[in-house]
Amino acid sequence: MVSCALVSHPEVQPELESRSVWITRANALTLARLAMAPALAAAIATGRAPLATAIYFAAVATDLADGPVARRYGETSPLGGVLDHAVDATLCVLGLAALASTGAVPWAFAPLVALAFAQYALDSNTHRGRPLVASQLGRWNGVAYYVLIAVPIVRDTLGWSWPGARLVWWLGAALALSTVASMLDRLAARRRRD
Repeated sequence: MVSCALVSHPEVQPELESRSVWITRANALTLARLAMAPALAAAIATGRAPLATAIYFAAVATDLADGPVARRYGETSPLGGVLDHAVDATLCVLGLAALASTGAVPWAFAPLVALAFAQYALDSNTHRGRPLVASQLGRWNGVAYYVLIAVPIVRDTLGWSWPGARLVWWLGAALALSTVASMLDRLAARRRRD
């Protein structure tokens, strides 16, 4: 793989070195997760819980692996961090939108997650090359989005009746409210800084 050599060999031509920021092992894992996002959403929306569960856990594996791979091979960068979080947001927004299409979570939840990520990225000044700055509540919400996507698909794959559809919907509503609280907290923190 040419990209791996670009990262580890300083004698590579300068114009090729700039490509090495994009072409890394870690980014390949992240981009694989991005490719899984629409497949996950389609599997959820069409009621294929076992397929959705398999795709979901493959996506989680890439999310757990990309950071350690980046650190192991010296591929960490602000770009990689932003890409990782943007792909996480895309996976969660598409997964939650698919769940909303089945009535499993409130319809407004996925757009709220998209808005929260946009606020997170803009407030962190990623457009100026700065790394993302997470809030504590936002970090926990991000984990909870992943968990909430898993709950109904794993439940249905295993043929369980618990947690029931009503409980999952209310958990989604509570997490949507937590997302709004996180956005308001970030807005208040920004106003205090300015």
